[in-house]
Amino acid sequence: MQSMNETPRASRFAIGLFGRRNAGKSSLINALAGQDVAVTSDVAGTTTDPVYKAMEILPIGPVVLIDTAGLDDTGELGRLRVEKTYEVLRKIDLALVVIDAEAGASEFEINFAAELVGRKIACVGVLNKCDRLSAGEDALNEAEKALKIPIVRASARTGEGIDELKKQIIASSAYDDAEPALVADLVRAGDIAVLVTPIDNAAPKGRLILPQQQTIRDIIENDAVAVITKEHELKLTLGRLAEPPAIVITDSQAFLKVSADTPPDVPLTSFSILFARRNADLAEMVRGVKRIEKLRPKDVVLIAEGCSHHRQADDIGKVKIPRWIRQIAGADIAFEWVSGAQFPGDLSQYAVIVHCGSCMLNRREMQFRLEKARASGVAITNSGVLIAYVQGILPRVLSPFPAALLELEQG
Repeated sequence: MQSMNETPRASRFAIGLFGRRNAGKSSLINALAGQDVAVTSDVAGTTTDPVYKAMEILPIGPVVLIDTAGLDDTGELGRLRVEKTYEVLRKIDLALVVIDAEAGASEFEINFAAELVGRKIACVGVLNKCDRLSAGEDALNEAEKALKIPIVRASARTGEGIDELKKQIIASSAYDDAEPALVADLVRAGDIAVLVTPIDNAAPKGRLILPQQQTIRDIIENDAVAVITKEHELKLTLGRLAEPPAIVITDSQAFLKVSADTPPDVPLTSFSILFARRNADLAEMVRGVKRIEKLRPKDVVLIAEGCSHHRQADDIGKVKIPRWIRQIAGADIAFEWVSGAQFPGDLSQYAVIVHCGSCMLNRREMQFRLEKARASGVAITNSGVLIAYVQGILPRVLSPFPAALLELEQG
């Protein structure tokens, strides 16, 4: 269970470890973490799926280390493992290219490092198992010359070079603390933000869902005040405030009730729209929602959700969104669903993508999905934008975001 003081994985600096089988990636993760978190073995191909380990590296702060399967894996299962490994490239901030010092850098590592540079992913080479190598400096110089990226000599077994590797990770980190704001630019110190958080069967017992937690954290970190209420208590809550709040933020599924009870002069939006603005491109999501009215019979809509959760009887992705889209475009619209890290390589069969708020995905992953949609000429929108559009209140909930509102008005 996630507590309020834990940093969500999507907000952590992501470091992926890549290399051939038996290069020592899992052992290196254990050395960096200072504990056995990844299974290690001399048998090639021990790591099959990406393994995530959360830790802290100061001054970067919260990070997540991602262990991956060998990029030289073979066979049909090996091909699937390599595909999973390449999926990790979509979400990392820094790549560690792990090289077996005894084998040395080959064309494989050289080409992979060049691909990282081409994708503008910061990368560091790690010449691992250097305790087994006598001509260490020569091997280091050869690897640096071949890969054209910083290289660190290390031994996961003895701990040699691990501190130096951490220093190089810090020096090479391109972590951008100035990522787009969630809500910080919408409130000032001392402002009151009212958060409407319905509690239904989909909310884990004993805690708020992640978008609500992160929004609360962002508000209080900017010296504003967060007032939390459910939708049926909103009118009572607003009436007890000495002055109107700076903004009301609601779960999108309570839009109609909250819109009716919030005075017209009080800005209103949703958690989902806030995350669409931070992780994706809100103006593009607005453009995408208008494509739904132009759907034709047999068109296919992809519904993408960043998390995997137990489906409820009236599930938002499986039931409600298809119902709303069919009300607009007709009953002959087909639907497909993906969740978690899944995202189709070929988007050409889809007319529209409806994405969730992406609170479980980082900005890099969402930007990747946006670029794939653009390259395929497929419209993409967001569930919160869609709900507001269907319920006729999209102009109101976009009012805090002038660029997105202008996109809607220029239509």
